[in-house]
Amino acid sequence: MARTGFCDSKPLLDLHKKADERRAPLRTWANACGPIDRWQPVESDDSRMAPVKMETESRWERRLLTQTSEDIIMGFNEDSQTHPAGSVITDGCVEMPVLLHPLGLQGLHSLQALVPSLLRREVEIALEKLGLVGDRTYAWDMFLDMVRTQSQNSFPNADLPQHFTDVTRAVLVDWLIQVHEMMHFQAETLYLAIHLLNRSLRQIKVTTANLQLLGMVCLFLAAKKEECLLPEVSGLCYLMDHTYTKHQLLRMERKVLCGLKFDLSYCPPLHFLFLLASVARCSTKVVWMARYLLELSLLEGQCVVFLPVQLAGAALCLARQVLQEPPTPEGEAAWCLASSIHVGSETVLLRIMHILASAAAKAHAQETCATFIKFSSPEMMHVSRHPGLKNASGLLGLCT
Repeated sequence: MARTGFCDSKPLLDLHKKADERRAPLRTWANACGPIDRWQPVESDDSRMAPVKMETESRWERRLLTQTSEDIIMGFNEDSQTHPAGSVITDGCVEMPVLLHPLGLQGLHSLQALVPSLLRREVEIALEKLGLVGDRTYAWDMFLDMVRTQSQNSFPNADLPQHFTDVTRAVLVDWLIQVHEMMHFQAETLYLAIHLLNRSLRQIKVTTANLQLLGMVCLFLAAKKEECLLPEVSGLCYLMDHTYTKHQLLRMERKVLCGLKFDLSYCPPLHFLFLLASVARCSTKVVWMARYLLELSLLEGQCVVFLPVQLAGAALCLARQVLQEPPTPEGEAAWCLASSIHVGSETVLLRIMHILASAAAKAHAQETCATFIKFSSPEMMHVSRHPGLKNASGLLGLCT
């Protein structure tokens, strides 16, 4: 059973102050395991960061095989040996290029034989280092399940009920980010809470007066699934200035659970981001920048229609372009390998990058700037204040 208790509470961010005068919310909550973000980028061991071995007689290169309006198929080939129909030889076995897209995966029966062994090995190592699997034997099956299930709870469009607007939703999400930061919950809790909020707005009837209550309930349910330390219900009511009673909160919780049919499963884009960054050997600053851009997507209502892997891939790609770190042969080879995981049309990828670039350029001047303040801290390498993010036209130019 989760431990409960409510510590000293402090006011949330004052949105009436200027961005530079605001302070990040006090971390009055602490998980039982301590105030350590288990997803914080850390320097890998020497063996993990060793350069990718490039054989002289067999050089891996990225090759765009086929492109349609919906998908991009990427594969790997050897210079010395090429086989018909795009097949390649890897460790003596003939393998075909694979389309790692949920719609394409449904019709494939033998996925393991279609994916290059190098990519599979890197994915298994990444999942194990990230702590997503306890046994590497099941790592690849878990990755395939992550890719398959991400489309189960996708949204066909970004339309909200008539009495809600994107601005109203953004204000609520920004407030939830502040509460999440104050309680020092895990990052996955925030993404699950926003996902539950997006689903609830479309599946159950909620009045505008109860919108804040719905957001708090979604955060509470996400915490029950992800956290080991939970707040008291009375503490949640206090954070809402006692606008709602304990009975109203618990009744809304039952309503949300019944409306969602008790389905709280979700593979957040954050998991795909860490997986891609690990395979691509991205630096710590690139990961923090990508995390900042990815969290900004939570405020954008139009981003709900994209798959988690697409959001993660676009955030990481834009982060690399913003920071413009000096390329290395080993790093470029690792990035090409990671690029084969993220698939989708280039049009979709560029569209997401445009949305994120525009959001990052105006984040410092918005009233909903909790994410900007959070990622301006030294612990997160001040990525939200990077000068490259202020030039919207320059960022959009990089994406075209």
